[in-house]
Amino acid sequence: MTPRFVGILLFIIIIACFAAGIVVYPYFPSIIISHWNAQGIANGGIGKFWGVFLLPFIMLLLVGVWALLPWIDPIAPGFKGFRYIYDFIFFLIIAFLAYVYALTLAANASLRFDMFTMILPALAAFIFILGALMPYLKRNWFVGIRTPWTISNDVVWDKTHRLAGMLFEIAGVVILIASFAPRAAAVWFIAAPIIIVALICVVYSYFLYRANGRTS
Repeated sequence: MTPRFVGILLFIIIIACFAAGIVVYPYFPSIIISHWNAQGIANGGIGKFWGVFLLPFIMLLLVGVWALLPWIDPIAPGFKGFRYIYDFIFFLIIAFLAYVYALTLAANASLRFDMFTMILPALAAFIFILGALMPYLKRNWFVGIRTPWTISNDVVWDKTHRLAGMLFEIAGVVILIASFAPRAAAVWFIAAPIIIVALICVVYSYFLYRANGRTS
């Protein structure tokens, strides 16, 4: 997929979200549901305009970031050699947010379903696929496991991202299991793997840097 093709796909998704928001807007009350607890029960609201359109605006902003970053990265101008991975990651992010947006509109349209159960498998898939893509990212300032040590050294970057890829895939499986766990424990199945993976990658990159020296 070329960047232009990915950009077209991203804009199609965002336009579809705005269109859906415009269609349902007249039928929603002045305050709409915007938050659910671990039991899938609505426990927060927001004004109608921002409740309907905030997420599409965030997605539009993210597309602007997607277009900008390859032009301003001083280490990997244009993200040459891994641009297709970068593009796919942003496509996944926008697609996941669009899915969350669709669920939010559906819930506010009085469709009955468990938000927690609907979100978790998609989140698990997102984390797992992200892990599968990690080893293919090359050293840059903006995307990936960015510690002072990975950014400073190609060897440290590559080894850290190979480990991160495996750990993110495991985290995705654990998060999927959380959808079958008791709700009181499910939050820990979601937060703990991500936190643990982040800490392991930071510590691992530091010791790799110490072992490999300071040359890039």
